[in-house]
Amino acid sequence: MSRISVYLNFMGKTEEAFNFYRSVFGTEFAGPITYMGDAPADPSRPPLSEAEQKLVMHVELPILGGGVLMGTDMLESQGHQLSIGNGITINLEPDTREEGDRLFTALSAGGQVTMPLTDMFWGDRFGTIIDRYGIPWMFNFPGK
Repeated sequence: MSRISVYLNFMGKTEEAFNFYRSVFGTEFAGPITYMGDAPADPSRPPLSEAEQKLVMHVELPILGGGVLMGTDMLESQGHQLSIGNGITINLEPDTREEGDRLFTALSAGGQVTMPLTDMFWGDRFGTIIDRYGIPWMFNFPGK
């Protein structure tokens, strides 16, 4: 089923923040927290430090009315910097690859593709853009 969620970016504070949000909303994480060290190494990037491997790659918390907060830690070693405008991303999870490809193409028109759609190790197709109005969007939908 398609859904939309809000993705929050932090600089090393994701787990702390999501434990706080969990206490506020009185809900539990939708699955285990995935850490940077859980992902396979990317030969096109330098290896992560021991400290960065302990940072959050993905966490998901149901909140009100079917809404979901998701989060990740940005990596300073990869040039990530948290600033006004990049702390929140709209995450789209369409039901089909066709709909995901269509939305990605339409929303990226006049904007900037920051990560082309790619079939990822977790089995889904993933990509990111900043639309022509400066709004960051993330796409995660069925792969092959």
